[in-house]
Amino acid sequence: MASRHDPEGLRLKIFAISAALYAGLGLVWGGLYLILGLELAAVVPLSYAVIVAVTLPWVRRAFAVSRLVILACWLVLPFLLQSVLGGFVPGSAAVLWGLAAPIGALMFSSRREATLWFSAFCFLIALAWWLDPRLTPAETPSGTAVTAFFALNLAGISVAVYLLLRLFLRRLEQARAALRLEQERSDALLRNMLPDAIADRLKAGERVIADRLAEISVVFVDVAGFTALSERLAPEDVVVLLDRLFTAFDDLTEAMGLEKIRTIGDAYMVVAGAPDRRDDHVAAAADLALAMLRATGELVAGGGEPIDLRVGIDTGPVVAGVIGRKKYAYDVWGDVVNTASRMESHGVPGRIQATSRAAERLRATHRLEPRGLIEVKGKGPMRTYFVLDRIE
Repeated sequence: MASRHDPEGLRLKIFAISAALYAGLGLVWGGLYLILGLELAAVVPLSYAVIVAVTLPWVRRAFAVSRLVILACWLVLPFLLQSVLGGFVPGSAAVLWGLAAPIGALMFSSRREATLWFSAFCFLIALAWWLDPRLTPAETPSGTAVTAFFALNLAGISVAVYLLLRLFLRRLEQARAALRLEQERSDALLRNMLPDAIADRLKAGERVIADRLAEISVVFVDVAGFTALSERLAPEDVVVLLDRLFTAFDDLTEAMGLEKIRTIGDAYMVVAGAPDRRDDHVAAAADLALAMLRATGELVAGGGEPIDLRVGIDTGPVVAGVIGRKKYAYDVWGDVVNTASRMESHGVPGRIQATSRAAERLRATHRLEPRGLIEVKGKGPMRTYFVLDRIE
């Protein structure tokens, strides 16, 4: 059975149902013609039922060929039936059944192909009109039978077209449902990679996203002694440890409204104040760092070894934007990023080291401990501070 989110399977199913529906009507019409003694006319609808019985088992394997055979039957056989019966009036306008071919092509192929089938249908109508005075019916049905078949043909083609359109609309609704599901999945994936505000800008059609931000805060976190620790642990234990650690960090970052930028090995980078501006970005960065230290205190590595973090914080201007086309990434660039990374790498395990400019912004909200001047690679002497806790 076709899945509700499988448009191709649904199309094959609806095609088979449509072909079988017409085959059933062909059996009814063939039976009626036999009852009326119109054996030659009965051959046409009955032959269609036979063709369907032979073709349907091959629908899934050779859909293009099966579709062509069935649509050709829908188009040509009504014209043949009307010709056998002697024209429009004796044949009760049986050629109208050929309208199913362009409708079927619209459902099961393309609009371009449907246009070709409709053109062929119009050609057959014109050909039937041209042949009409030249035809001599091999078998002449009674006037009552002609009138009855007029009514049956009009009712039959109306019901058949109505059912085909219903099936078409059902297929369309299923396709739309599948499309909505894929859009939701794509949107969830995009928002998993990018901040919501940036994802919305991309979806709105913005091609290049680049912003100059006057001031944000950057937090770098690293596991102290991770290289030596990873050499002592089994590979699966290393992966499990980092997964538990970074999952906890992800939860904290999301809960506090900050933005994770990336992880590199055992390093974790977060920004506060981007892409959405916030005035308390420095305090928020420090609060996150403190929460990370507390969360890490509850984790131990294999063998019960405690895990220590080094954390660095800096604040300042950056350029932020999205890079990549196949795999999007939101990133920030600027001296503040490099300096925050240096605060982490030159830090002390179990402590949060901040630059003097970050510390100035934290004095009103957090207790600080001066570390003094330290030599920072690529930066020279820098005065730094340890963030102890929040002022209650």
